Amino acid sequence: MADKHPYMSGSGGVTQLVGQLRKAFPATVTADTLKKLGIAPQNESFVLNIMKFIGVLDAENKKTPAAGPVFNKHDNTEFQQEFAKLVTGPYRELFDLHGEDAWTLPLDKLISFFRNHDGTSDVVGKRQATTFQTLARISGKLTEGVAATVKSASSGGGAKIVKKVSPVKKAAPVAPAPSLTPAPVHVQSPVQANSGAAGAGSVGLTVRIEINLPPGGDQATYDAIFKSIRENLLNGNGT
Repeated sequence: MADKHPYMSGSGGVTQLVGQLRKAFPATVTADTLKKLGIAPQNESFVLNIMKFIGVLDAENKKTPAAGPVFNKHDNTEFQQEFAKLVTGPYRELFDLHGEDAWTLPLDKLISFFRNHDGTSDVVGKRQATTFQTLARISGKLTEGVAATVKSASSGGGAKIVKKVSPVKKAAPVAPAPSLTPAPVHVQSPVQANSGAAGAGSVGLTVRIEINLPPGGDQATYDAIFKSIRENLLNGNGT
């Protein structure tokens, strides 16, 4: 069995270091070098182990003879093709098992391989798998943002599926029903009054009476009210 496959949390450190080495490859690449470059803070040793595993750095943290021609490639396509060759060798057991499909294996299958091959935990196996996917992206073999189904050891083997749910449309507010309270009834009654002055004519007055009908009244109640108005006000029968 080969050495256990390297890993780290996250992929930014590996991607940043490869980009930096393509621009300028120092004579030695140490943890101090990465600190000065601001690459993978607190994770420098993990990134260096990955670079050593795929043959970019030797035991003395120097550029290997095989890595020299690769990182001298200016064209991105040519660089990706040569970098993929560096990755394929150290991961030969994975490629022997899956062939070229290994580049695009779902994350759960990669985790299963690394856990069984290296005897690692669920967390380490996942980090080994994501590290390989990072190298696959740098090699141009895996498209950025490819979805992967992950099966957690605690999920009982069930796949976790994320579904997009459309927001529920809220019903338009219902306008309140108009009030059924009867409107006031205005009754206009002409009343004549004498001025009291000798020889003066009568003066016409208009009296406006407002009646509020009860909302709970029935027809008999309304008839009684209007009958009383007619007898006591309009006909002048009141005292």
